[in-house]
Amino acid sequence: MSLNAKQAIENGKTVLGIEFGSTRIKAVLVGENNEPIASGSHDWENSYVDNIWTYSVEDIWKGLQESYQEMANDVKQQYGVKLQTVGAIGFSAMMHGYMAFNKADELLVPFRTWRNNITEQASTELTELFNYNIPQRWSIAHLYQAILNKEEHVADINFQTTLAGYIHWKLTGKKILGVGEASGVFPIDLETKSYNKKMIAQFNELIASKNVSLKLEDIFPEVLVAGENAGTLTEEGAKLLDVSGELEAGIPLCPPEGDAGTGMVATNSVAKRTGNVSAGTSAFAMIVLEKDLSKVYPEIDLVTTPTGNLVAMAHSNNCTSDLNAWIGMLEEFSQSMGIEVDKNKLYETLFTQALKGDPDAGGLLSYGYLSGEHMTHFEEGRPLFVRSSNSNFNLANFMRVHLFTAFGAMKIGMDILIKEEQVKLDEILGHGGIFKTEGVGQSILAGALNVPVSVMETAGEGGAWGIALLASYMINKQDNETLDEYLTQRVFADQAVKTVSPEAKDVEGFEQFMTRYKQGLAIERAAVDHL
Repeated sequence: MSLNAKQAIENGKTVLGIEFGSTRIKAVLVGENNEPIASGSHDWENSYVDNIWTYSVEDIWKGLQESYQEMANDVKQQYGVKLQTVGAIGFSAMMHGYMAFNKADELLVPFRTWRNNITEQASTELTELFNYNIPQRWSIAHLYQAILNKEEHVADINFQTTLAGYIHWKLTGKKILGVGEASGVFPIDLETKSYNKKMIAQFNELIASKNVSLKLEDIFPEVLVAGENAGTLTEEGAKLLDVSGELEAGIPLCPPEGDAGTGMVATNSVAKRTGNVSAGTSAFAMIVLEKDLSKVYPEIDLVTTPTGNLVAMAHSNNCTSDLNAWIGMLEEFSQSMGIEVDKNKLYETLFTQALKGDPDAGGLLSYGYLSGEHMTHFEEGRPLFVRSSNSNFNLANFMRVHLFTAFGAMKIGMDILIKEEQVKLDEILGHGGIFKTEGVGQSILAGALNVPVSVMETAGEGGAWGIALLASYMINKQDNETLDEYLTQRVFADQAVKTVSPEAKDVEGFEQFMTRYKQGLAIERAAVDHL
């Protein structure tokens, strides 16, 4: 494989994907068979400046350049060649947020990330105006809140985009977003695969009444779907990306996408009746719908696949953080007893114990709310573990209840889709740390959703690989070959997949837990109010 990879590098037959996650920027180079052949990364953290979660422009470019350079060095070390060109490039980043620029292309206010909950008034008013859920983290909510706040910079806005759109613009000169990314900026018309014109007119009329003269169609990026060419790397862009000057200009770029879209691609869940659950610090389910929902639900975000199909997102802020803290304490206990335990072995042992517990986790109750949880209407969180005098308190049930509660808030959103909206699902693809121990997280989630849950070998490759696949699709697709066909037949055809189907006792046990979970929210409310 290494010889083939070397030839692919020398012949410009590779594809590069780079994704800006919330804690890491990752660059992945893939070969002709779409498998990663080199990678590089850069760790970074957001800063809380003047009550705003942000990343500085300097940190954005430093992180991009260092992750690229580490990947290029990996190429040199592995294959003994310089990386001078690739077949295509794609950029992805965490969705939403706010980056506004003036006519001189200067950033008007520091980048406001998705993590900011500062747009409640805008979110509420726009949801009512459009009859369409506009979450606080969406870009249009940030813009409208700035207008409501009478922020001076609004008068100077010439262009508004996202982090992925900003990187793409600076490297190509093109103001473009992929439709999946754009669906977290403003609602999308599923027919035109672009911004909803009726809602744009409603917004323009709304802000005109507040003496604001800008028009959304003048400041928003163009929307493209997967497979379309989104420009080429300019001479200036090549120097920005590769400070060593070895990378050549002229490389085509695919439309920049958000992390939700690249997660769908990386798990081959872009077709209708499929979905994926990403479970780590937060948990969110992305379900590709066959039809519109019957009404607006504040618990459900509507976005799209990179091809413009409607997706329902059930997103919870909390997942594994509290569970990790408990396992950390158990590790500390073993060390104090003079027993050194490998961390992976510790997780595997404790997770496996959960399968030995009672179907409903023995009557135990837990909330892993390290932060607030919008799904259950908590502005702050207090991690809690609660049991009654007749609960079956043992290690197996203790681990089981903490795995249950990791999916608890997300399950409320999924119940809306499956039980109220009758959304049909053939399977869910799971990815994230909670699925690393074979069969455990899968069994818990299958019982929670009453749907088969599959995990792929490549589930850990993540969004950088997902955006690389979108770039590969752009240059390698055959006539009329859909993204779903490309992924299924050319990327995942030989992929090893392990599937766990739900068992009736686990489905019933999780429903019993959820009854307890909802009733116990009053305990969580008291903790938030009084602790």
